[in-house]
Amino acid sequence: MKDVYFETIRLIERLHRQFLEVVKGELDRIGIEDINNIQALILANIGREELTVGELTNRGYYLGSNVSYNVKKMVENGYLEQERSAHDRRSVRVKVSAKGLGLCDQIETLHQRHIGAMSQGVMTQQDLETLNMTLHSLERFWSDNLAYGNRAMPDGVAVSAA
Repeated sequence: MKDVYFETIRLIERLHRQFLEVVKGELDRIGIEDINNIQALILANIGREELTVGELTNRGYYLGSNVSYNVKKMVENGYLEQERSAHDRRSVRVKVSAKGLGLCDQIETLHQRHIGAMSQGVMTQQDLETLNMTLHSLERFWSDNLAYGNRAMPDGVAVSAA
C-alpha cells in the first residue's frame, strides 16, 4: 500500500501543476499577458461572487502563492474591483470586474472543451464521480489527521516515522 499511497501523492501534485500549465497555455493562446495562471484560477474561484481575501484563501489552494499580492495585481490590471466593508473597515471585499468576467467566460469555455473531449472515451461522468469520491475521502483523512493527529487513526493502526 505504501507505494500506491506515495504514487497517489505524486500524481495529485503533478496533476495540479499540469492543470496550471493548461491554464497558462490557454492564456497564451488567447493573448492574455497581464495575468498569470494562478491569478486566473483565483479569478475563476471568485466567479460572480463577492468575497473577502480570507474567504478566497480558504476556498482555493494556490501552491503557497500570496493571495493578497495576487489580488493587488489583479486590481491594478483591471480584473478585480475591491471595496472596504462598510461594517468592518479592516475587511476588503473583492469582485470580478467586467474585464475579469470576460476571462472567466474564456476559462469556462476551456472547461467545456475539456468536458467535450473527455466524454469522447477518455472518462465518463461516473468515472469522474468515483474519482471525486475517492479524492474527497483522502482529503477528509488528511484534514482529520491535521485536526486530530493520531486520534484520527483507526484503533490498532500504529503510525511510525519510517
